[in-house]
This record gives sequence, structure tokens and C-alpha cells, in this order.
Amino acid sequence: MRPKRRRLYFVLAGMAALGIAVALVLAAFEDNLVFFSSPTDVYARDLPSDRKFRLGGLVEEQSVKKSNDGLTTTFRITDLTSAVPVAYTGILPDLFREGQGVVTEGHLGPDGVFIAESVLAKHDENYMPPEVAEALKKSGQWKGAAQ
Repeated sequence: MRPKRRRLYFVLAGMAALGIAVALVLAAFEDNLVFFSSPTDVYARDLPSDRKFRLGGLVEEQSVKKSNDGLTTTFRITDLTSAVPVAYTGILPDLFREGQGVVTEGHLGPDGVFIAESVLAKHDENYMPPEVAEALKKSGQWKGAAQ
């Protein structure tokens, strides 16, 4: 076999290996490319309880309850179609309140309650995370200001 043909085979084998590696990486990221899930997505996808993801939406009115220890807070996140109960232990952001957009990070417990490890609230009165606004618009029920 000539050296020129041997190099061609090595280049082709290298490109094939690179293509397979890219395909495997993209397949692994398929479910993780979404910045967050809305409550409707959570119920539709039937996520395992140990999988970490972000949940975003509006804090449901009259759903925020603080426990006696002063650190644990339970509330519901809604996309105006579905709602997911959330439990968070820690200090909430100062701007956290009912009716406002939030994104939480954590996992779904076996009882269906989202166990949040962090809570991100909007930073001023006109801001809502773009992903939350898009999910609410997609549900067809949110009539907020244009972003």
C-alpha cells in the first residue's frame, strides 16, 4: 500500500471517529439543552426523582408558606396551566414574592414536590426571565407586557 493511500485511510478513520464522538455528545445533551422546564413540561416528561433540572414559572398567588424554623419555605410554581409544589430551605432573594417570575434549581422528590437547592428571582419590577416569559406565552394564558 502506498503512503499516500495509507494517509487517506488514517484521515477518513479520524473523521469517522470524530463524527461518532460528536453524535454521542449531542445525544447525551439532548435532554439537558433546555434552560429550564415549565410545570407543564415536568408533568409531561415524567422525570426521575434523582435528576437535577431547573423549574421556572410564576410563584402562584397565596401559595407561599413559611415553616416554624424560619428557613424552610413552600410555594407553588405555575405556568398558568399546571403548578408544581416547591420546598426550599434557605434564605429567599429579597425580590421573591407571589405573582413574580422565578427559576429554581433542584430535583423532583418521590412525593412530587420539587426540592429546590437555589431560587433565582427577577431583578427589577419590569424583568421576567426570558425563558419563563416564553413558556407562559406558549401556554397561551399569560397576558404580560412585551419583553
